[in-house]
Amino acid sequence: MGDVVWRPGDQKPRPPVLEGDVYRPDILEIIEKTIEELGPRLRELSQDILAHPELKFEERYAHDVYTSFVEKQGFVVQRNYLLETAWVATYTHGQGGPVLGVNSEMDALPGIGHACGHNLIGIAGVAIACAAKAAMQKLGIDGKVILLGTPGEEGGFGKVELWEKGAYEEMDVCLMCHPAPGPPYSVSLSSCLAMVKLQVDFAGHTAHAGLSPWEGQNALDAAVLSYTSIGLLRQQTKPTHRIHGIFEGKDWAPNIIPDNCTMYWFVRAPTTNEALETTERVKACFEAAAIATGCKVTVTVLSLGNELVQNSVLGEELADVVCKKYGTIDYEWGIASASTDFVMMPGLHPGFSIPSVPNGGNHTPAFTEAASTMEAHEACLDVSKALAAVGMRVLTDKTFLSKVKSAFEKAKRTRSK
Repeated sequence: MGDVVWRPGDQKPRPPVLEGDVYRPDILEIIEKTIEELGPRLRELSQDILAHPELKFEERYAHDVYTSFVEKQGFVVQRNYLLETAWVATYTHGQGGPVLGVNSEMDALPGIGHACGHNLIGIAGVAIACAAKAAMQKLGIDGKVILLGTPGEEGGFGKVELWEKGAYEEMDVCLMCHPAPGPPYSVSLSSCLAMVKLQVDFAGHTAHAGLSPWEGQNALDAAVLSYTSIGLLRQQTKPTHRIHGIFEGKDWAPNIIPDNCTMYWFVRAPTTNEALETTERVKACFEAAAIATGCKVTVTVLSLGNELVQNSVLGEELADVVCKKYGTIDYEWGIASASTDFVMMPGLHPGFSIPSVPNGGNHTPAFTEAASTMEAHEACLDVSKALAAVGMRVLTDKTFLSKVKSAFEKAKRTRSK
């Protein structure tokens, strides 16, 4: 793997590009010029966000910094849009035309900061939107760009909340990207896993742990028993599935039988149906542990995230631009075994590789450092250019947009079978 993954200090040359023109080279020229000129300011923005990590739905600093930045770029900005830390920036040219949506994520992780590179995701959204705006202005292209600042991706399903509140209704297509380990100069069109988020509350009865423990029902024992049962269950689940969780309690002490314990679990699988099926098997572990310990259990489904379905037409266009201008395409890396809250609509959510150390992938302190490097910044700008080019084809090619929507409907029918 060490020979495949992009490592810090690698001197590997950029892979040779394919011959041939991309769609509308005149548009791509404007995109590249715009993003390159914005590059230093986007770098400052990224580093500012990196230095001020905020947890899900607490992204107040990021909200203010991003809205100020895009407002100065000529977008109409609505702060605190539908959710406290969400925002939307729009640009409209002419009358009518398609609507291009773009996501910018903002939240960080507890204790390890921007260890999933959301500082890069955020500036990528800004870069794509600014490049599209510049091309629309200079070439007189009618349409609308909606840049959505999306909070709470890390376990909060912020985009799902925004979807339910109508934030995506006007968009014809939505684009974004995500950093991850991978081969040098590569963009990944892998999918990612569907996920069910559970809260499990065990309720027991306190007692003196030394004097009369038999009078208690131990909620912590119930949690430990279910945790162990799920560990055994993993042997009988497919290797493409993931089950992982934590437990916590309040007012615990060694000399008191715990009467409460709360667990949080994520159940992941390649499809939503598989995730739901495995969730039922996981729930049985909680119910059995409650019976065995004499406790009561309440299992709550907090949220459900669908698997990532890359739009095939948008993906082919992105691959064409990337392979002719910036690097290579892969279908294995990216965020393939993770999950996200990207909503089910015509869209594209590629991964892009940045240099990372061994055992230093997403959700590690080392990846926070990786997301701060100039190499990561430059990779982010490259994928932003390619995505902006895809977005501009959405705005200028009616036949292409029709194919995008047809591909989405076909994929939706396939998922329902």
